[in-house]
Amino acid sequence: MCIRPFERADEAEVLALWQASGLLRPWNDPRKDIERKLTEQPELFLVASLPGRPVVGTAMAGYDGHRGWVYYLAVAADLRGRAIGRRLMHEVEQRLLAVGCPKVNLMVRSDNAQVLAFYDRLGYGRDASVSLGKRLIPDL
Repeated sequence: MCIRPFERADEAEVLALWQASGLLRPWNDPRKDIERKLTEQPELFLVASLPGRPVVGTAMAGYDGHRGWVYYLAVAADLRGRAIGRRLMHEVEQRLLAVGCPKVNLMVRSDNAQVLAFYDRLGYGRDASVSLGKRLIPDL
């Protein structure tokens, strides 16, 4: 398996993976998320590939000088359980450490027990906080 930065030629397969993984929401345009990411720390938008399958996993990360964040971690359904997600997260963590990031945060929907268990196994703890959001630029 190869983990590498996203390339524009990956876009259709990345979007299909995110759709199949249930990561997309109607109020959020993933194409705009990709375009925005390519303007800020594009080296932290990672793709996992296998011979003959250029996109089998993704992770989009960023560091704001205070915390690192991870979004869009996804692995092709037929390849889950083969450590692709674990390896993507390890690569993200190493890249964030390299820029001095002291802590990583991510959001998981509270009813997604399988994904919560995945992060538990990776050593992520549940913070006693509530995620708040406010859209400044509507995507749709």
